Amino acid sequence: MTDFVAAFQTAFAMIMTLDDGLVEIVCLSLRVNFVAVGLAAAIGFPVGAAVAIFSFPGRRALVVIMNALMGMPPVVVGLIVYLLLSRAGPFGVLGLLFTPTAMIIAQCILVTPIIAALTRQTIEDLWTEYRDQLRSLGSGAFQTMRTLLWEGRFSLSTAILAGFGRASAEVGAVMIVGGNIDHLTRVMTTAIALEVSKGDLSLALGLGIILITLSLCVNSATFILSEVAQRRHG
Repeated sequence: MTDFVAAFQTAFAMIMTLDDGLVEIVCLSLRVNFVAVGLAAAIGFPVGAAVAIFSFPGRRALVVIMNALMGMPPVVVGLIVYLLLSRAGPFGVLGLLFTPTAMIIAQCILVTPIIAALTRQTIEDLWTEYRDQLRSLGSGAFQTMRTLLWEGRFSLSTAILAGFGRASAEVGAVMIVGGNIDHLTRVMTTAIALEVSKGDLSLALGLGIILITLSLCVNSATFILSEVAQRRHG
């Protein structure tokens, strides 16, 4: 019990004094997560909106696939990215394996279906509500997509936060493609797993406290934005 309390005290001290090792890991984690989610949003928003608005053969099957991909096993994604980026893979010449870029790619693949599926649902609801009005104004397909994406910006913000929450908690895929290399690819989740296995609870607890705080902030922001979106369309 004494060791456990001491570990907590050390963890809080590391946070309050902005320990260099802890700050480095947190900053890398946030950088990887922000870039991955930003890329996923850039892909997921137009894809989700297009699926919601356009009618084409196989649309229902595509919707099912998008929803199914929201639950992709992270280790499988990590394995696929590893094979693609390894020396024997088609993109091995780029030398991206065991770099933050590889981690961003893996997280982007995981997050994109989440954002795309949630975007499709949001835009589909708005399209049902504003279809006649937009058609009467002679709005083209891409102008319609842009208008509906802007109109649903608060609801779509929750999709981004959901993707960020998924990226922040990810460990399997980034461990495989990043290698958990100190000062290079060690992020919060992989560092926690490593430190616990080593029996060094202080750093693990410090990172855990930050990760939980980040999760609470993301969920609080999601709730607030959901309330705002409901009031706008209530």
